[in-house]
Amino acid sequence: MSSFDLTRRPRRLRATSHIRDLVRETHLRRDDLIMPIFVSHGSNIRREIPSMPGIFQHSLDALDRELDAISQAGVPRVILFGIPEHKDAVGSDAFDTEGGIIQRAVRHIKKSHPHLYVITDVCFCEYTDHGHCGVLADDGRLLNDPTLANLQRQALSHARAGADMVAPSGMIDGMIGAMRQALDEDGYDDLPIMSYAVKYASAFYGPFRDAVDSAPQSGDRRAYQMDPANAREALVEAALDVEQGADILMVKPALAYLDIVASIRANFDLPVAAYNVSGEYAMVKAAAAKGWVDERALATEKLLSMKRAGADIIITYFARDLAGDLS
Repeated sequence: MSSFDLTRRPRRLRATSHIRDLVRETHLRRDDLIMPIFVSHGSNIRREIPSMPGIFQHSLDALDRELDAISQAGVPRVILFGIPEHKDAVGSDAFDTEGGIIQRAVRHIKKSHPHLYVITDVCFCEYTDHGHCGVLADDGRLLNDPTLANLQRQALSHARAGADMVAPSGMIDGMIGAMRQALDEDGYDDLPIMSYAVKYASAFYGPFRDAVDSAPQSGDRRAYQMDPANAREALVEAALDVEQGADILMVKPALAYLDIVASIRANFDLPVAAYNVSGEYAMVKAAAAKGWVDERALATEKLLSMKRAGADIIITYFARDLAGDLS
């Protein structure tokens, strides 16, 4: 028998799986997850992204295979990113109501898999020939207000195609207010906006740029995306988006910014989303391929950390593969 007088023994609540399940503080559910999908012009395309094993570009005629897998896994929501056939200075495919790749994809999904909730990324970096998130001046500066006008056109085209939610990601000043105004005036006052409210200029985006060929042709995006060194600025950005009508606030990336997720959760009452970005996904995949880590266990632990920090919603490339393990 023990000779120690221990009044508290926390291990009692860790002794078996039954008690651990009973007292677990944070839960990861499949209903928390959103699966990103890359859709491309063309036909018979199912092209794996080299830096993101298991993630593919899909043409519309090949998309149902992915949608079936997502549905069978129990993931209820997707977010769409497009690879256009042609790029130009203003990214006109992004607001092409009839022929734009995202607009066509939304209509396809709503017809073939109407149970899926469809969110659309609203930005221009995939669609412009210069790779920046809007209209550029001759000297290479991103022009804020002309970009707002195009964001209004893009958001309306997505709404008219049948999108359930729009998600602007460019970190353009006033983007939420401009889009909310355009949507409301066109009768889409009930269409929610999930704002990439706090988006950092991050090295974790590398594989995504590979996926959609969106690397800037000159300069970088530090003049509009946030400095990774700044935390208080995140509260300023989020507060502006709340004031302008955002319905959900997102932090991107997630893993290296869990302090920011927690800060947004503590300071605002809106739902908080975290984007488990491409670089975070690729690192797990690369380590698992070497046999260095247990892929599913590590991926689950990472997503759980985002929930623990305060995220209500997680956008993750692991959604399809992990959802079957979740309730």
